[in-house]
Amino acid sequence: MVTLNNILFLDIETVPQHDSYEKLSPEWKALWDLKAAYLIRNKEEETVETIYNRAGIYAEFGKVVCITCGIIQGYHPSKKLVLKSFCGDDEKEILLQFADMLKRWASDTNKSLCAHNGKEFDFPFLCRRMIIHNIPLPAILNTRGKKPWEITHLDTMELWRFGDYKNFTSLNLLATTLGIPTPKDDIDGSMVWEVYWKERNLERIVCYCQKDVVTAAQVYLRMTGEALLEADSIEIKQ
Repeated sequence: MVTLNNILFLDIETVPQHDSYEKLSPEWKALWDLKAAYLIRNKEEETVETIYNRAGIYAEFGKVVCITCGIIQGYHPSKKLVLKSFCGDDEKEILLQFADMLKRWASDTNKSLCAHNGKEFDFPFLCRRMIIHNIPLPAILNTRGKKPWEITHLDTMELWRFGDYKNFTSLNLLATTLGIPTPKDDIDGSMVWEVYWKERNLERIVCYCQKDVVTAAQVYLRMTGEALLEADSIEIKQ
């Protein structure tokens, strides 16, 4: 049984490493061309240039610009979710700060990580980018050599699948299905690259990331039969 106060909920926001395909070096253009050729097959309206905005979801071509973590403190009816975000233009610094926090927080063996689609995206993306920057992987993130029952990663999308691995459900759809209020923002994951590279509005991305962590935590509470967080029980640490 996972103790609620021992779960760290997280979400990451990623973008392409450059603001346009034209900024890539010849070597990286060739590599992206190979990747893009697979992505745009049977899509005559797309080119390697126009599809570059999707580069951010691939660890080889993207980078992390925000990581938001959330920990539930206290117990019902006075429990609260405390959020902390690591963000900026320097990805290595973001990852170093996050890794340091994670090592300190997960110093015992009873801690778990939870994210929506985290097992297929957030957790491996973070590990790959840390390796690229020569940052030692925090033990709780590193799955290498571990037996399945030794990996303490939770995934709200996996919980909803109930073994149905052909099913993909977005966080917004799942929350709405479960009757959990979701913020009606004018930004979604597909727009993060534009908000970062064109608007240069990192604060807007951080706000979006924080709301996703709140929603993921609420979904987990709902699916495990726990009382949801009250609207005024969210605390953001600077």
